[in-house]
Amino acid sequence: MLAPAISFIKPAGIALSLLLTSAVWAGEEGTGSKPFELTTSVYQLAGGDVPRGLGLDVNLQHSSGLGNVSLGWYRAPEQEISQTRLGWDRSYTLGPVRLMPSLQVASGGFWGGSAAVETGDSWFVGLGLGRTNLREYNSPNFDSNDAWTLSGGYRWGDDDSLSLQVVRDNRQHPDQQHVHLTYRTPLSGDQRLTVDVLSKTGLVEGAQIQRLGFSLGYDWPRYFVRLAYDPLVNFSTQDMWRLSVGTRF
Repeated sequence: MLAPAISFIKPAGIALSLLLTSAVWAGEEGTGSKPFELTTSVYQLAGGDVPRGLGLDVNLQHSSGLGNVSLGWYRAPEQEISQTRLGWDRSYTLGPVRLMPSLQVASGGFWGGSAAVETGDSWFVGLGLGRTNLREYNSPNFDSNDAWTLSGGYRWGDDDSLSLQVVRDNRQHPDQQHVHLTYRTPLSGDQRLTVDVLSKTGLVEGAQIQRLGFSLGYDWPRYFVRLAYDPLVNFSTQDMWRLSVGTRF
């Protein structure tokens, strides 16, 4: 955990939970005529004994037969923080099993990686493990990444699914756990809606907490918007709102 002024950013950041939900946000894996995806996110924090703060994150991803490669940049002017990151992930099909590795490095000496496996077509289950070198890292992924992950659910189609995912820290803070219930459904005109309800439990300044958060995502064929509320983000004393907008090209 970093200093309180930036406690919403953990020294972690592989997209382990994203991998196991098989890119639950539409556009995690761009294909076909739109291999690029550009996302801009604004974070606002409030609460605790820390002044209200803002952060900006810009991420460009390219998808091809080699996998998904992303280049990101985070800036928090009030805390004088700036960091650049580079990431990669891909899904390999080995018979009935899908293997999903990821790697990530960032300025300041950070590195990390994860490995996940998933099996099943309509009904599916998956598990994974992530590890980092615990260096400071400004990540757009707010689940713990030095953690094990268990997921499962049902897919009616490529864009229609219901999944449950448990992410539990198994390194520095084994009391910390996130549980996601995520529903994704297609709408008319090639539009899509994603709803993610978050339940989090763990210790914050020695006190056991249980809070609910949420994420809402709406996708058009080319553009998308996401809004999320994360209470006591990264088990700090601050609540966070984040708004992301993006485009595929």
